[in-house]
Order: sequence, then structure tokens, then C-alpha cells
Amino acid sequence: MENHAPYWQTFLEHAELSDVGLRRANNQDSMADMLAGNEVDFFRRGHLFVVADGMGRHAAGELASKISVDTIPLEYFKQPTAAPPVALKMAMEEANRRIHARGGQNPDFKGMGTTTCALAILPVGAIVAHVGDSRVYRLRGSTLEQLTFDHSVVWEMRAHAKANGTEVPANIPKNYITRSLGHDATVNVDLEGPFPLAQGDTFLLCSDGLTGPVDDEELAVLLSCLRPQEAVRVLVDLANLRGGPDNITVIVARVNDLSTVGTTTPPKATSDSPVPIAVWGALAAAALSAGVLFGLGQTIAGAVASGVTLLLGLYTGALLTSGGRVSSAWQKHRLGQGPHTSQGYSATEPFVAKLAALTHQLRESAAQQNWKVNWPQFEKLVRDATMARNAENYPEAVRQYCYAFSYLMTEIRRQRDATKAAVLEDVE
Repeated sequence: MENHAPYWQTFLEHAELSDVGLRRANNQDSMADMLAGNEVDFFRRGHLFVVADGMGRHAAGELASKISVDTIPLEYFKQPTAAPPVALKMAMEEANRRIHARGGQNPDFKGMGTTTCALAILPVGAIVAHVGDSRVYRLRGSTLEQLTFDHSVVWEMRAHAKANGTEVPANIPKNYITRSLGHDATVNVDLEGPFPLAQGDTFLLCSDGLTGPVDDEELAVLLSCLRPQEAVRVLVDLANLRGGPDNITVIVARVNDLSTVGTTTPPKATSDSPVPIAVWGALAAAALSAGVLFGLGQTIAGAVASGVTLLLGLYTGALLTSGGRVSSAWQKHRLGQGPHTSQGYSATEPFVAKLAALTHQLRESAAQQNWKVNWPQFEKLVRDATMARNAENYPEAVRQYCYAFSYLMTEIRRQRDATKAAVLEDVE
């Protein structure tokens, strides 16, 4: 059947999944997506995806992450004249204010916070905003790029060590973060991009419940071999197979077709020209600021520097908006330093061998625990994987082995849930 959906709805394929893991009583992760509902919003704001990993006692972390993913999409889309990076930053800052305020209303919620990463995919490129160690990746071809910088002690020390030619101690915990939404009244939000889009670009947003147990090679190969709906399930299953030590949240978005988008004229023209009134206003504000600071006793140099800082901020704002319209000036200025890691990976015989061993181990475990499984269906998937492996069709072998162990995980999960339900009925 022919698909008559508007192009802004079909150029992107996405899927998401969140799981409590195997060692946590509740899920403190949250996620959200907000897709543009019309052509104007598509060019102005694109499609937005958010992942948050909450922290705090009792239900505080769960509440913090929910406030984050509830606030950011609404605030991002309600800023009609702000450039997308500005709107995204403002949205995250508003989420920070709300979480911090809520934390002060209840002693049990004091100090609650959440990591958050947000990805806006527009026709002109992808923009990322993040706080904490939840990550955004882009897979282009066989190259996996981490677009975000972990706000963690390990990453901060690594950056400092690289700049100073020193080494990071091996015993530094990997999960100590240096920034979060809600912990303090204000927060420094990192912006990255815009990253131009290419056909087949695949973006991954995730909490550290995925990136702890699953390494970058596995992320890259599985994203390249599986469709988004398949990838989110397999990635969560793989993290749980490794012990599921934390909540696991995954969003995968793939660019399917840019041909229509690239030939489509934005519904409303934008302007890159400076705004004279805004510029004169910025100059006046800068001069006033410098004068006030000098009158308060600051040195002439310090006062001038402060005035210039204000001028630059106001002038940037003038360039980003014009006459109630969103300017395209922001597209020409790269934000941040990303990608922060970049490495090529591909499906190989050693990788397939590792998946085959993992699938075999899971089968042995299920048999020992007497799980009721449709073994003929499972064995068929394994045979298909083996045939593809023998033919050196490694991408297909990866797919079939993934189907096999995810099939087994689904069967085990179904029976485990049924057992829990039966126990609850007996208790009642």
C-alpha cells in the first residue's frame, strides 16, 4: 500500500524502550519524544527526543526525570521566535528550575536531580543539549560518534590529563557525575551542533544503564544491522544479559529519506540580516552596564569587559531572532566540541563468534532452569545465523543471532511475568 503520509513524518524512523533492569526495584529513567505536527514546526523545531536518568532517595529520582522529560518538549516548542539551540537551552534551564524548586518542597526530595540529554533533528541538522552522563551517539556508515561529553569525574579528569600530559588514576569510579538538572538553582547546559544530516544517519540516546554493560563496538554493529524497533529491544536485552545493574533507556532514530526534505522550500522565509534596532539597543545596554559597574568601583578594564560580554550576548540574541521570525544565522556557527569520540566498527567474524557464544550460554541457562520455550523456533533462528556466518554474510548473521537471543529473552520474560502474576493472585 502506498504511503501518503507527509514527508516530515516519514523521513525519520524511530523507536524507544525503557526497562527497569534486573537489580532495581523501580525505574528512575524517563524518556519522551515530540514530533513536529506540521510543516512549519518541522522546519522551525524539527523532531525532539529526550532521555533522563533520575537520582535521589525514595521516588525523588523518578520524579526528577519525569519533570525533565515533561518540561523540555513543551518549553522547546513554545518558544516561537528563539533559534532552536536557544530554545533547547532555555527548555533545559526551565526543567532545572522546576526540579530544584520541587526538591525544596519536601525533605525526602532534597538534592534530587537527573541527567538529561536531548536531541532535536531538523532538516538543517541535529542539535544536542545535555547535562550529566546520559549520551547521544550518531552512527554514520560504520563510524560511531559520541556527540556528548560525559559530565563525570572520569571524563573531566581525562580531559584535564590530556591537556596537561598526565594520566587518570585507574580507581576513579565511572559513575560519579559533576552536573545534573535540579541539584542546584542554576545549571550549565552544553550545546552541540548543528550536525548536518546524511541518508542513513542513526542517532542513539541512552542512559548509562546501557553504556555500562554494552560497549561502543556492540552499539555500532547492532545499530548498523538492525532497524530501530529491533535495535532498542536487542540493546535492552543485551544489557540485561550482562546483569541489568541499572535502569536501561534507549531511543533510536534513523534518517530514511532526505531527498524530499532537501528539495522542499521552508514554509516561511528567514532572514540573516542584522537587526539595527536590536544592535543599537545592545550597544546602549552594554554602555549602561559598563557605566554602572565603574560607578560601583570596578576597574575601567573590568567594566568594559563586562559591558562587552553583555553586548555579545544581546547581539547574538538579535541575530537569532528577527521580526518575530527565526533567523537561520545560528546554522552557520558550530556549537560545542563534538563529536567527543569517533571510531569505526563493522560486523566481523570475531564479533559474530561472540554473539554465537552468548546465544549458546543463554540457551544452556534456560534449559537448566527448565524454562518452557518453543525450541524448534529458536533452533531455526540459530541455523539461519550459522548459515549466514558460514557464507561470511556477517551483518545477516548478527541479525539472526540477535533475533535468537531476543526470542529467548522474550519467552523467559513472559513466563517470569506470568509466575509473578500467579504469586500475586495466591497472596491476594
